[in-house]
Amino acid sequence: MRKNDSDELIIANKEIAFQNQEKKNRAAELIIANKELVFQNKEKENRAAELIIANKELVFQNEEKENRAAELIIANEELAFQHQEKEKRAAELIIANEELIFQNEEKEERAAELIIANKELVFQNEEKEKRAQELIIANKELAFQNEEKENRAAELIIANKELAFQNEEKENRAAELIIANKELAFQNKEKEKRAEELIIANRELKNAEDDIRKLNDELEQKVIERTAQLESVNKELGSFSYSISHDLRAPIRAINGYTKILVEDYSDRLDSDGTKILYSIMHNSKKMGELIDDLLAFSKLGRKQVTVSAINMVDLVESVREEFLFEEGENIPEFDIKILPPAQGDKSLIKQVWINLISNAIKYSRYKVKTSIEIGAYEKDNLVVYYVKDAGAGFDMQYYDKLFGVFQRLHSQEEFEGTGIGLAIVQKIVHRHNGTVWAESVLNEGTCFYFSLPK
Repeated sequence: MRKNDSDELIIANKEIAFQNQEKKNRAAELIIANKELVFQNKEKENRAAELIIANKELVFQNEEKENRAAELIIANEELAFQHQEKEKRAAELIIANEELIFQNEEKEERAAELIIANKELVFQNEEKEKRAQELIIANKELAFQNEEKENRAAELIIANKELAFQNEEKENRAAELIIANKELAFQNKEKEKRAEELIIANRELKNAEDDIRKLNDELEQKVIERTAQLESVNKELGSFSYSISHDLRAPIRAINGYTKILVEDYSDRLDSDGTKILYSIMHNSKKMGELIDDLLAFSKLGRKQVTVSAINMVDLVESVREEFLFEEGENIPEFDIKILPPAQGDKSLIKQVWINLISNAIKYSRYKVKTSIEIGAYEKDNLVVYYVKDAGAGFDMQYYDKLFGVFQRLHSQEEFEGTGIGLAIVQKIVHRHNGTVWAESVLNEGTCFYFSLPK
């Protein structure tokens, strides 16, 4: 293993030790450790994929090496064959040369015989003619043999050039084979290094998995303990909410009762400001009672069991609309109810959502000449999104983060009455149904509230 790789491994081991210490001290960092484990698993898969590719590459190179070796053997055999052919051609050339020498000797002998024949020409005219014909034939044969000799010499030159070319090709193939062997040796070393790194990474991953498993066990135990503590706190909170609601109602009822007595029995002794103050006390005590009721209802939502069933949303909205009562002369809203698909949820809780949203739309549209409220829905993925749209007072979207907070109001009490808990109740109910609630608004132009439920 290279020194840089060894240094990196030492640094990685120190980092893992540091992370393990941090994991023991901070159970909340378990999520980060899980992500790190997923990343390491991916790295492991990548390393395994690289190892598979390297093995395939090695097999391919071995096959190439065998092919090159086979080609080299064939080339050697071809070279040996060509050497044999060259030797045969050389032997044939030697034989041709010997034949030429022999023919030259024959020619000289024939020339000598011709001289003798010329000397005997006087006496042997018939023999001369025969010998002249034989001489012509011999000359033609000699010319033909000379041509054959030149052809063989040309073929021998071409064969020598071919042999030289094949020798160069053989040397090139041998050089390529040497380079391929060096490359294969280098890749084998790299493969061994990658295998060692993969073994070390697997060990580190196994250690990290063991540590995470221990942390998971510790976290599960802590979750069990925290859950028990939370249940205990919820029970105490429920008892506290019930107790404080009843304990606060008693003095508020007393204040309201005594104030009524003052108004009924002593109003003639008070001036207009005093009477006004008494009515203000009565109004604020009533408002305090409403606040306590809403706060108690809000706290009960967290403990109420959600019973999920199919809800006919058209019937539910119609029943909510019919429950609203309006006094004579009051601006009666016009409802435009679109198609409302059914959804899954707790019917009583979803009814409270519709009551709060529709009553808000009515309340914040009271100063408009005409109150129009549109109720509709649309489907998205596996959810049904419902909406309540009005053309009322609206609000500034820069204060949107305060919209669903408890006791958070975007309008003054003098302008629009309310406790500031209605939208917080809507959000809590929708969240308990694994849905989402949001709003879009333009100041003095209107507001549209949306909430989603499972189909």
